[in-house]
Amino acid sequence: MHFDFDEVIDRRGGDSYKWNLYAGRDVLPMPVADMDFQAPPAVLEALRKRVDHGVFGYADATPDVIDAIGSQLSANYGWDIDPSWLVWLPGLEVGLNIVCRLPESAEAQVLSCVPIYPPFLSAPKNAGRELVTVPLPLEGHEYRFDAAALERSLSPPSDVFLACNPQNPTGRVMSRAELESLADVCLRHDLTICSDEIHCGLVLDADKQHIPLATLSPEVASRTITLMSPSKTYNLAGLMWAYAIIPDDSIRRRFKRVARGIVTELNAFGYVASLAAYRDSADWHAALIDYLRGNRDRVEAAVAKMPGVWMPHVEATYLAWLDCRQAGLGDDPVATFEAAGVGLSDGRWFGAPGFVRLNFGCPRSVLEEGLRRISRLLAR
Repeated sequence: MHFDFDEVIDRRGGDSYKWNLYAGRDVLPMPVADMDFQAPPAVLEALRKRVDHGVFGYADATPDVIDAIGSQLSANYGWDIDPSWLVWLPGLEVGLNIVCRLPESAEAQVLSCVPIYPPFLSAPKNAGRELVTVPLPLEGHEYRFDAAALERSLSPPSDVFLACNPQNPTGRVMSRAELESLADVCLRHDLTICSDEIHCGLVLDADKQHIPLATLSPEVASRTITLMSPSKTYNLAGLMWAYAIIPDDSIRRRFKRVARGIVTELNAFGYVASLAAYRDSADWHAALIDYLRGNRDRVEAAVAKMPGVWMPHVEATYLAWLDCRQAGLGDDPVATFEAAGVGLSDGRWFGAPGFVRLNFGCPRSVLEEGLRRISRLLAR
């Protein structure tokens, strides 16, 4: 089956948060992490059937949904989960905020590496917890996890470590050795691990493999809360549907207690769409990865010619992390790019001033126009 990712779908003037950011301005929106592609045909058909049913009461997971998740995890990672480990969530950000409320001590610290997706930085503060950031160092032209830096950042109040793999915004897929070194520090210091793995289905390099942190060993699994969703991979973000995988009974019970009264029932369409995505959309997914890989290659080739700009190789996600500190764009590169007609995410939100994040999950013609605008700006 042919899937037309080149089709430009007009999202202006509707309910798109990303496209409404620049309403009335000639600015191509490339900041917010949703794609400008239609969801898989199987998902669209499943949603049409659900609408035709006509009754939209409170929904819960069906056995088919639970089986589809289990089948995906087993086939992709050799991870056989117990259905009782699943906790439903309306989004990954909700999960992060619940995790930061798990420590019983008001003095508890939450740690995470920077640069990082902004909710990692805001969730601890929302919970009244101290946030400790650990630099994610560059080795050559690659960001790599530094276990020694994490260990140096620990103190008696350290309680929770927030991990992100594949990493947003750098596009890294952590190696088994990196994951094992992370897990070793957390186990020795009795930290609970929350692992955001929402981009696990978007690995672009054929020689890279996503490894769920909880699969390293039973000991690691007993300390790990894994957050997943089909929303990024299948472009279902607006359906607000995700889940946590929590093998340990005591952590899972506390997670549910903290969520009680805050997290309500999930969107009924999310269950339907997720089942169709996981069970019936493998061909679409393979075509998407091939298309995104082509977009990634175009971004990297264009950036290599841009004066004063550098980016790490994107192993996963549809996000490019651009270092603009030597490009002469001043203290607010995002405003400069917007004036040139391209909207990007501000690196300050990720703990990295001078950087910007570009979303290349869009039709190639839109991407190439955005890259032309950036190149013209930097050439001046």
